[in-house]
Amino acid sequence: MNNNELKLTAANIRKGIVTAVHSAKSGHPGGSLSAADMYTFLYFEQMKNIDPSNPQKEDRDRFVLSKGHTAPGLYSTLAHRGYFPVEELTTLRKLGSRLQGHPCMNETPGVDMSSGSLGQGLSVAVGMALSAKLSNKDYRVYSLLGDGEIQEGQIWEAAMFAGANKLSNLTVIVDNNGLQIDGRVADVCSVYPIADKFQAFNFNTVEIDGHDFDQIRAAFKAAEAETEKPTAIIMKTLKGKGVSFMEDQAGWHGKAPNDEEFEQAIKELDAAIAEIGG
Repeated sequence: MNNNELKLTAANIRKGIVTAVHSAKSGHPGGSLSAADMYTFLYFEQMKNIDPSNPQKEDRDRFVLSKGHTAPGLYSTLAHRGYFPVEELTTLRKLGSRLQGHPCMNETPGVDMSSGSLGQGLSVAVGMALSAKLSNKDYRVYSLLGDGEIQEGQIWEAAMFAGANKLSNLTVIVDNNGLQIDGRVADVCSVYPIADKFQAFNFNTVEIDGHDFDQIRAAFKAAEAETEKPTAIIMKTLKGKGVSFMEDQAGWHGKAPNDEEFEQAIKELDAAIAEIGG
């Protein structure tokens, strides 16, 4: 995909996020929207051997959403990638739906790992990457973390193990939107400087604008070129990206838009799509 196509896909994924959360009347739009460009790049350009008709394909690249509460972002991406109908997004968090509040690998096509308990997803991703190394498999493993989530100690245990074992097939992505449920990450319990911490655990680190597809592409190329270390991509993002009244607002961490707000959000996203040329 060229950058324009990626931007158009990301805008439609954002529409899916807002639609799903509005329909559920609960959920986490802020961090889903901030990561939408990264989700888009992963599933439409970066990840190899993924196949919506065969979600368990053995040689596929794996993705672990460690910050599992941003499932609406993952679900919208999977839907637009063809794993299940886009119309199913309106069943988010409803009884009997395959799309629950946190990802479930037993229910949702394309979900490689159930997640939601913050801090635990990276350990699973590390295990997957180690398994590939021990089995001489070529697949790569990607895991998306929240910047508030990396306050959890288990993240750093996993990072220590990954660095010590030179898991170069592992790429960790930190969604550094600067906000968590209680406010600014820097005020609640500062995690800065993030890149320096991962470097101390023997990671290759790249810091980028998480809404710039050229920078995202270059970061993943750098990760693929690294043969001795895992890579951490620290992406600076805007929480609620794409919906003006949600942007950089901690209050939209875990709140659904009402009918009026939903209409405004969709109007803004449709305008963005029209501007891109969709």
